[in-house]
Amino acid sequence: MAHLNGACFKCGRMLGTHDYGRGETCPDCREDTRCCRNCGYYSPSYNNECKEPVADTVAKKESSNFCEFFKPTAHAEGRVLSKEDEEKKDAFARLFKKKEG
Repeated sequence: MAHLNGACFKCGRMLGTHDYGRGETCPDCREDTRCCRNCGYYSPSYNNECKEPVADTVAKKESSNFCEFFKPTAHAEGRVLSKEDEEKKDAFARLFKKKEG
């Protein structure tokens, strides 16, 4: 059995390591899998919708790309979060983040 390390942003299908190649698509919904929306750094509330500050700008967040920072993520245990839900989740997390200094 393949190591499960993420989920499709669109349909929530669990994906294995072999599912994240540059040209791979989700077996269920046929969306690109190596894309910003499937990455652990993706967050609509951040500049460029990415938590990684030095990542290159990617215009189409649902299209396959060559980002070297890509890391698969499971979207809330496989459930698809809307952009609004992602923003709420990130805002809530920032409320309780300790300030450095």
